[in-house]
Amino acid sequence: MTATVPDLWECHAVIFDTDGVITDSASVHAEAWKEAFDEVPGVDPPFDAEEDYRRHVDGKSRLDGAAAFLAARGIELPVGDVEDPPGTETVCQVAARKEEAFMRRLHARGVDVFAGTVRLLNKLHEAGVPCAAVSSSRHARDLLARAGVRSLLGTVVDGNDMARLELPGKPDPALFLEGVRRLGCDPATAAVVEDALAGVEAGHRGGFGLVVGVNRTETEGGAHELSEHGADLVVDDLARLVRR
Repeated sequence: MTATVPDLWECHAVIFDTDGVITDSASVHAEAWKEAFDEVPGVDPPFDAEEDYRRHVDGKSRLDGAAAFLAARGIELPVGDVEDPPGTETVCQVAARKEEAFMRRLHARGVDVFAGTVRLLNKLHEAGVPCAAVSSSRHARDLLARAGVRSLLGTVVDGNDMARLELPGKPDPALFLEGVRRLGCDPATAAVVEDALAGVEAGHRGGFGLVVGVNRTETEGGAHELSEHGADLVVDDLARLVRR
């Protein structure tokens, strides 16, 4: 990290991604995407729940993620309508299939949180550093409430807000900028914490003072890609950023 990049504890606010950073729900999303994509005729090779998830859909809205992966496999489907039922004939139907699969898994087994993130959130809360969570998922508020961390967050910007405010998804920085705006801080004095490539790129493009990448792949290659997409600092566990 260069001398021009502030320490996390010097920042006036911290904006956290939700899936894969606070809640351990990225794996549930990945499984749901695989179920949806594996039903689409012509998907070859099949969707890889690790590599394809990270490269094409992680951090993006359902429609953007579905479109990105299908395009990567050379499959052209009409966009369809957001009210389309689950299916395989339009991008919206594939996205709806993913939503159905995700909700089924969520109700069956719930979702865990990352202990290191909760520890950091608690310490930031104690230090009076305002925090926000953002997510393209419409279920973020419910997930955060179930995780027991909603009280540590000054605000949440989720998929419902995206639709209402017509915010573009990552790698556009709109979600993060809305979060920091609600906290009353300048992006240049705030930090973004993200595990997705599209997310760290969004933080970088938004002019945030510090972009922290969380490498959940636990590989050097994953850390390198996060840095290439705009992360100033990469850690494998946010507990490493807790002040002793």
